[in-house]
Amino acid sequence: MATSSDLEQLLAAFRRFAVHGDTKATGKELNGKNWAKLCKDCKIIDGKNVTSTDVDIIFSKVKQRTARVITYEEFQRALDELAPKRFKGQSKEEALLSIHKLVENGEPTNIGVTKVAKTATVDRLTDTSRYTGSHKERFDESGRGKGREGREEIVENTGYVGAYKNAGTYDAKAKAEK
Repeated sequence: MATSSDLEQLLAAFRRFAVHGDTKATGKELNGKNWAKLCKDCKIIDGKNVTSTDVDIIFSKVKQRTARVITYEEFQRALDELAPKRFKGQSKEEALLSIHKLVENGEPTNIGVTKVAKTATVDRLTDTSRYTGSHKERFDESGRGKGREGREEIVENTGYVGAYKNAGTYDAKAKAEK
């Protein structure tokens, strides 16, 4: 049967996929989308014996009736059901070991994710040194946005008119006259 280190690696793979794409995830529950991603990235889905439909059906079968996620124990039951389907020529134990080997070192991939477009048009439109008028005020010398200071006129309650050059010199003059 599987050793404890194999089960630890299986749990680690489960947690990696459980937190993938969700900043609030704890790693204790796997949703249907990440379950399908695990099966695809770990090559459980081969298109012949196991398809994405099979994966979705098994997910629905092992989860609680009203739940939208599966726990680690339910995950193991799902692998138990997928193993003989994926590895038809092997015994149930051999198939289970083979499917564990597929999942153990699996990690979520980001292949096919949208990349940043790098064209001359995009470069020209995002070059802040060419901005004029009020848009120019929204960026500093390095091209980084100033945030709120660049979009709004921040009111200074100093008692002086805006852009007054000698602001803050009244107290010095008042002391000098005494």
